Amino acid sequence: MVLKDEMLAKLRRTFDLNLYEVKIWVALLSRGVSTAGELSNMAGVPRSRTYDILESLERKGFVVMKLGKPIQYIAVAPEDVVERSKKNLKEETEEKIKEIERMKSTDMVKTLEGLYKKGVNFIEPTELSGALKGRSNIYSHVESLIKGAKQSVTIVTSEDGLSRKMDSLKGALEAAKKRGVSIKIAAPVADENSDVVKKFKSLGDIRPIKDLEGRFILIDGKHAIMMVLNDKELHPNYDIGIWLNSQPIASALNTMFENMWDKYKK
Repeated sequence: MVLKDEMLAKLRRTFDLNLYEVKIWVALLSRGVSTAGELSNMAGVPRSRTYDILESLERKGFVVMKLGKPIQYIAVAPEDVVERSKKNLKEETEEKIKEIERMKSTDMVKTLEGLYKKGVNFIEPTELSGALKGRSNIYSHVESLIKGAKQSVTIVTSEDGLSRKMDSLKGALEAAKKRGVSIKIAAPVADENSDVVKKFKSLGDIRPIKDLEGRFILIDGKHAIMMVLNDKELHPNYDIGIWLNSQPIASALNTMFENMWDKYKK
């Protein structure tokens, strides 16, 4: 069975393989057991590269070398490959996280922090603005700003966005509350997110705002993060946020928010 290029590309991305690796693996799956020469011909991969590729696949747990001569290779069942790949990815991720954690206490991070602070000193506050692409990047930046909040955090979001922010920002909001930061949240409320509303009530003041489509976040009356697209009509990777370190803009948004906030006061 010949797989389409689209399927091969998906396998490459999923299992982190190069083109030759995925071609040899698929060829071996279709044969079960085969020699390097046979796989080279089937997959259209140069014979000079085939042994290195098979060795790489063996290390990754995709194939097993059969004892005896001529040397043959046995395909590992795809279900087993999936489980091994999950295990390897988990181990690699955990090790990477530990490595990054260890860096926190090193001189390298202190040096980088020094460079950053020195660079920021040359920038006017109003120049600290930019486009944030992808929901994960938006939330990471928002989380960073909340961690530095000293006075207030204001969140205006959608019905679905309320649940997402509970998942992504709960820890930062809890810490902000302990520091005495005022937290206000406005969002449409429905039966589907009523449980999330209850959780947010423990973090700050939340009010149900009907027919709300806008999404923005204000930090300390000077940082504004505005999401410019309708979150119901796009993939999370294509969400866009505009971050502005501008007190006039943040104040204007806050005035609009307070008018809406008072309107829905219980």
